Order: sequence, then C-alpha cells, then structure tokens
Amino acid sequence: MPRTEADVALLTDSRYTATSAPAGDWYLANILREDELLATALGELGLTARRVDWADPRVDWSRFQVALFRTTWDYFDRPAEFAHWVARVAGETRLCNRRELIEWNRDKHYLDALRSQGLPVVPSRYLERGARLELGELWHENGGRELVVKPCVSGAARHTYRITPETAPAVQPLLEELLRGEALICQPFQANILTAGEDTLVVLGGRFSHAVKKRPKPGDFRVQDDHGGTVEEWEPSAGQVELAERAVAACPFPPVYGRVDLVRDNEGAWAIMELELIEPELWLRNHPPAARQLARAMVEWLAQ
Repeated sequence: MPRTEADVALLTDSRYTATSAPAGDWYLANILREDELLATALGELGLTARRVDWADPRVDWSRFQVALFRTTWDYFDRPAEFAHWVARVAGETRLCNRRELIEWNRDKHYLDALRSQGLPVVPSRYLERGARLELGELWHENGGRELVVKPCVSGAARHTYRITPETAPAVQPLLEELLRGEALICQPFQANILTAGEDTLVVLGGRFSHAVKKRPKPGDFRVQDDHGGTVEEWEPSAGQVELAERAVAACPFPPVYGRVDLVRDNEGAWAIMELELIEPELWLRNHPPAARQLARAMVEWLAQ
C-alpha cells in the first residue's frame, strides 16, 4: 500500500506554493498565515495537512483523505481544465466542498437558484454564450441606470466592467469577444458599494463565524484587495447573519464552509451579491478561532 502523503491536501495554485514569503510580499504572507492556522487546527484534531498545487500532474490524490479548496485562484482562468480536474480527482479522493457544490457554484447561474427559493439576490440577467450583445438595450431595460457585466465563471473581478454612457463604446467590443466563448451576467450597479462597501460573512458548518467589510479604493468600485480594496473587521446585524445562514442552507448539499457577500441594494435592502463555496478567502487571520471551527466542521463532515 502506498504511503499516505497527508490526511488533508490544502489546495492552492502554482503561484503560491512557496513555504515562505519574500520581504514585502504581504499577499503571499497572508495566504501562508491562513494555511498555517488551519493546518495547526487540523493537527490538534489528529489530521496532518500539506499545501498542494491543484494542477500539479505529479500528485497522487489517492494518498490524501480529502482535498480542501483554499487558494486555487487561477481556476477561473482555466475553466475547462479545472472542470476536468474536479471530475477526475473526485474519483480518487474526497473534495471539500463536495464535487456537486463546486460544479454548482462555479457558474453564477446559481444566483437564479437562490432567487427561486425566495432569497434576496441582486437582480441578474444572463447572456448565454454566442448571444447578441447590445448595451443600449440592456441600458434601456435597466431604466437608464449603470450596469455591471462580468463572466458567469469569474473571480477576482476578472473582466468585470461598470457600464456607463462613457465606458460603453470601449467595453462593447470586449464583451462581444467574451460572449463568443462564455456566458455573461448583467446586473444593476449597486451604488451603495461605493460608500458602504460589501459585507462578507463567513459561515462554517452551517453557522456564522465572523465577518469583514470590504471597501473599494477611491475612484474604483471593485472591493478586492487585488484592485486596491481594503478590509476591516465588521460586526454584522442579526438580520445579516440570518440571511447568510439561510443562503448557505439553500445550497443543494450542506457546505462545510461558505462565504456570503451582502450589499445594500439600490432600494436599501440587504441582497446577496455572491455565495462563494469553492475557494473563498475566509480571513482566518482576522479571526483565528475560525480555523478551529472550520477544522471541526470538516472532521464532522468526514465522519458522515
């Protein structure tokens, strides 16, 4: 019988496999700190962990008890390869979150599934691959207000465009090119994000753990730190916690972990912007006890 590599593969991508961060590389340092917290928490429960590049062809996945998605932050740039990998590796080890959730959540059509269950979701219109694109028509349908358009399979604000009368002429050909190969989602721009930001609630084992508020840098609308956004600790309201837990409970299978991004919509009500179940940043470094909560949730899931 081959030697077990480790109990848990902490999945990352090839850019983040280093074991230490160079001076000044705060981005990699954050990744390593979070994986360290989680590996320590798993160790306290008797599980060994090793960081692994998900796309490394040399890995024998059968030598792990489970593969836990952590920072596979290139999957949306390689969607076909990633989908093939998920299907193959699911036959060699357990995936966490499970394969069916990964396949459901990787495409933003899942927002329609949440909406159909009565959850408040930012209104979304889908432009399927190969469809005709006319920004003027979309603008008219939205009452002449600003729009945001992005791919249905995306992350880190990849090809995310804020459509205004000034930006539309330059963006139209870019979106037309994207539509030839993939579906797009079109949503009304939520203006409150410029001042109030986006509230992110982490749910582990079905229960709220902690939250942060993400704000865009001045002059931008993207809250990701890749684009200059900032993060601060946040104490959500009881209503936000209830909505986040409802969103996770509405998934087709119970997730071990999830992140729910909420915004005040243009009518002033809370709405779900995203439900992240694949590789969400969980900000364990902001709330270290959450690493133990996640480790316990995964051990309980493995025992089922």
